[in-house]
Amino acid sequence: MIIDSHCHVGKGDRMTAPWNTDAPIGPYLRRARAAGIDKTIVFAVFHTDYAQANAHVARIVSRYPHRFIGFAFVHAGRDAGRIFPMVQHAVRHWRFRGIKVHGYDAMPTREVCEAARAFRLPILADVVGRAEVVDMLAPQYPDVNFIIPHLGSFGDDWQAQQRVVDQLVRYPNVYTDTAGVRRFDYIVQAIKRAGPHKVLYGSDGPWLHPGLELHKIRLLGLPREAEELILGGNALRLIRDARVGVEGKMMRPPADYAGSGRRHDVVPQPAEGVIGPKPPGTQLEYQL
Repeated sequence: MIIDSHCHVGKGDRMTAPWNTDAPIGPYLRRARAAGIDKTIVFAVFHTDYAQANAHVARIVSRYPHRFIGFAFVHAGRDAGRIFPMVQHAVRHWRFRGIKVHGYDAMPTREVCEAARAFRLPILADVVGRAEVVDMLAPQYPDVNFIIPHLGSFGDDWQAQQRVVDQLVRYPNVYTDTAGVRRFDYIVQAIKRAGPHKVLYGSDGPWLHPGLELHKIRLLGLPREAEELILGGNALRLIRDARVGVEGKMMRPPADYAGSGRRHDVVPQPAEGVIGPKPPGTQLEYQL
């Protein structure tokens, strides 16, 4: 099974650049199908209200339940105090399997990491070249898995990418994806030094072509077992333990939760048109 672990969907509201305006799903789906990609992890584009943006992603996932796996996008600063209920809502009602945080918004905080820990979710954390942040996150939360996209820098910051390769080797809970990594030998280094179990295939669709990004993995000429880990096995392993669709009593944040003191037991209601809780026994979206 081939899983693209990095794709944006939906619309943004800033409209100053493609990545905060629109991530059309039609062209991506055509390209992914042609490339033989089976499933895709999707999350929002930049937005001023990630609760609204995540609801939009949930509607898209509900239209393609056998192809898309949702991650909840949060702003670690602006959403402070409500991250736990935002994540809980996304996991319980939409069966999302991870958290996305972008350093252009704010770097991951304890509040984000503790929500990830509570629901056993990986955090896809774009550190925008600030690889030193990973040295703060990984040892503080050894039971949370961090996926650092682009080997740490979409902007080809070679020093950041080399540092992330070192971090892949040193920290058992640090992973990377290959989306937009143009220095091919750095992907080779990451696999050779850290092992194929630490690298995920990702495209950064819909703006980068998923077939082109997939071809980079094929060009590595890896043994079949190693290639299968990168193309899907690692992603499956990182999301399979998520506490999705939990029925019964509402979960509360841990006692040492790093929120702002607001009520965290209140879960926002689904936006109009968004699928709510599944009937008991209905768990079709993520039979992976």
